[in-house]
Amino acid sequence: MMMLALNPLYAQNRNADTNQSMDGAVIQEEPLKIIFQLTTNDTLAHKALMKQLNNMTTVEPTVQIEVVCHGPGLDMLRKDLSTVAPKIAEFTRKGVVFNACQFSMKERNVSKEQILETASYVEAGIIYIVRKQRMGWSYIKSGF
Repeated sequence: MMMLALNPLYAQNRNADTNQSMDGAVIQEEPLKIIFQLTTNDTLAHKALMKQLNNMTTVEPTVQIEVVCHGPGLDMLRKDLSTVAPKIAEFTRKGVVFNACQFSMKERNVSKEQILETASYVEAGIIYIVRKQRMGWSYIKSGF
């Protein structure tokens, strides 16, 4: 019974800003790993995602991020439709991976030539996301 009461105290005594316990011991954490799912062609949602990515990479520079675009979300990675292509290039240089779902590409008659050069490809977006979750990645649905 005493252990249950002490565990919350340890969590409260941790200094979140420095990853140190109250006694000064450094708590080693693995980098955060986050996978976003984007299924909307709403350009406002695309811009909001870029803002989120900027906030996250600024606050947590070691974060690992992947974005999986499928269905209408493929528009964000299309050369002729993307309103955030320069931002995608910038985040790719920072290590963020933008994935186009090949299943959705086939379904929508979108060729690799129509996709931004900075994009990567996954065979099936949903399956890829589920596998990443199994590997400990946190899932975030992007959009409004």
